[in-house]
Amino acid sequence: MSSLCVRRTRCFLRQLLAAQPAAMQRHYSLDVAAPLLRTRGYVNGLWVSAESEFPVLDPATGEEIARVSDCGPAEAKQAVDAAHKAFHSWKLYSAKERSIVLRKWFNLLTLHKADLAKLITFECGKPLAESLGEVAYAASFLEWFSEEARRVYGDLVPSPARDRKILLLKQPVGVASIITPWNFPSAMITRKAAAALAAGCTVVVKPAEDTPLSALALAELAEQAGVPAGVFNVVPCSREKTPAVGEVLCTDPLVAKISFTGSTATGKVLLKMAANTVKKASMELGGHAPFIVFDSADVDKAVGGAMASKFRNSGQTCVCSNRFLVQSGIHDRFMDKLGRAMDAELRLGHGSEPGTTQGPLINTRAAEKVVHQISDAVSRGATVLKGGKRLDGSFMEPTLLADVTTDMICTKEETFGPLLPVIRFNTEEEALAIANASNVGLAGYFFSQDVSQIWRVTEALEVGMVGVNEGLLSTPEAAFGGVKQSGLGLEGSKYGIDEYLEVKYMCFGGLKP
Repeated sequence: MSSLCVRRTRCFLRQLLAAQPAAMQRHYSLDVAAPLLRTRGYVNGLWVSAESEFPVLDPATGEEIARVSDCGPAEAKQAVDAAHKAFHSWKLYSAKERSIVLRKWFNLLTLHKADLAKLITFECGKPLAESLGEVAYAASFLEWFSEEARRVYGDLVPSPARDRKILLLKQPVGVASIITPWNFPSAMITRKAAAALAAGCTVVVKPAEDTPLSALALAELAEQAGVPAGVFNVVPCSREKTPAVGEVLCTDPLVAKISFTGSTATGKVLLKMAANTVKKASMELGGHAPFIVFDSADVDKAVGGAMASKFRNSGQTCVCSNRFLVQSGIHDRFMDKLGRAMDAELRLGHGSEPGTTQGPLINTRAAEKVVHQISDAVSRGATVLKGGKRLDGSFMEPTLLADVTTDMICTKEETFGPLLPVIRFNTEEEALAIANASNVGLAGYFFSQDVSQIWRVTEALEVGMVGVNEGLLSTPEAAFGGVKQSGLGLEGSKYGIDEYLEVKYMCFGGLKP
């Protein structure tokens, strides 16, 4: 390592270490308007208590910020029954009526964005600026599907016989169980629930045990928006009760559809449970996104894309880049500029502190996983250029690794943390072989200014979404989904609502030609 690189690394570490202790030692309080800080389950339009409670912790400090009703199988069953009863009236609302309700919900999220962002920051740790971005993203699905509700078109198909007409009708499937992760505690709910409600379905939401407060705040605003009782239900529960609650939501005969975002391993378990009653299912599962920088790339844009893709939410997103492949001709220049960008832009701290860009990981287990991947990579010959250490609690230094090879764990398993491993490659074919050597395929990114190469690589990458000269690609207008073991079905876009609809064929016969 050059003396210049050593000096930069020391500077980088001083900046990180200076910010980190303040986040651990200072007391932070969650200041949110009372109606939005809900701590009980929401079933059939009522706030319900359970026999016990579980704590919600600030991942930056480890301090308890709330205690929430620990719902179990009984409460989950009540929610399913309420959703099933409400479905028979909600499905009769006209598309325009459902659209108006969703639009009101969107307006309320926008109105209360500051408090909703605070909830996100305190329960999942992301910087406040990112939390505000998530609220806007969450609201955008309510807006989008409020409009898509009125565009659910059937078909009139030309008949082979003159005495009959063929019609294809689209109808809501029924009750949908929605099981969501902690890393986007608002947006992952609205991306699913907005499509479901727009289609005429009712839902039961099981939020992640780390982040129930955002889900309950959404329920409060849904009620204010006029969502009828039983149409939107929330059953928070602890990690210990999650398996039992999940079983109810995936096996109850009254549930017609399950939608899950989380790990591939958990998704497989839920699919097995849903199979006995042949439920419709959509799964947004694990990712292991490649990020390829070709020699023809604009280096500055590639560095900007890498920073956005890797370090958003401290690397805890399903579409964040996990494996960085940089072509030999541009490798050294890219690494130098990337290191400078990390020095200049990354600041650790509590998410509520101005200037913080990197919050904590969700818990200590997440930090331990990153440490394990770094240790494995170093033992196999990787070089730590930036960071590399775990700090107090679940804080982790953003880490840049060079000399990475494909036998290292970080190139085989999703990290979900601020680790950026770089593999040097020589040819396009080599890069594609490495990028596609995974059993998952959610997102992929590459930077190139060669138009022919752009088309070749886009078509060759085995992923559901491709960012070309762009590190951030999520938007409600576009289809979100993966291939291989990254899931089933699509969310967002005009296709997202189809996941909550079934097609009924009507043959209208006996007509006089």
